[in-house]
Amino acid sequence: MSERLQPGDTAPAFTLPDADGNDVSLGDHKGRKVIVYFYPAAMTPGCTKQACDFTDNLDLLAGAGYDVIGVSPDKPEKLAKFRDKENLRVTLVGDPEKAVLGSYGAFGEKTMYGKTVTGVIRSTIIVDEDGKVEQALYNVRATGHVAKIIKDLGL
Repeated sequence: MSERLQPGDTAPAFTLPDADGNDVSLGDHKGRKVIVYFYPAAMTPGCTKQACDFTDNLDLLAGAGYDVIGVSPDKPEKLAKFRDKENLRVTLVGDPEKAVLGSYGAFGEKTMYGKTVTGVIRSTIIVDEDGKVEQALYNVRATGHVAKIIKDLGL
């Protein structure tokens, strides 16, 4: 199982393709806070709910200085379909090799329907302006999670 990040850790650098195949790097957001959230698969009910919740609250989050990046193992083509179908405005990037998922502790063993499986652990990492982990939230629920983040951040 991957090591989970802790507050104060340096967030692992990454560059991944977005829904249009353009590279997105964590370093591109230096000087702004970034909410990096990890989800199992585009176009599934829970992941759609979570992505729509982030999109619905994007103006509030951006106004408070937060950028939002969603990471899944999906390829850019699937991310583009997901974005277009759901009118998503959050940045979606794909990590088919699961290297970034692993470096953030968002891939490993989890319990699903009573069975232990290996897969994406729904997680949210809040990174500060200097690239340090401010909060590391693992095994989060898709529904209500964005509202909890907003409340916890005092927005």
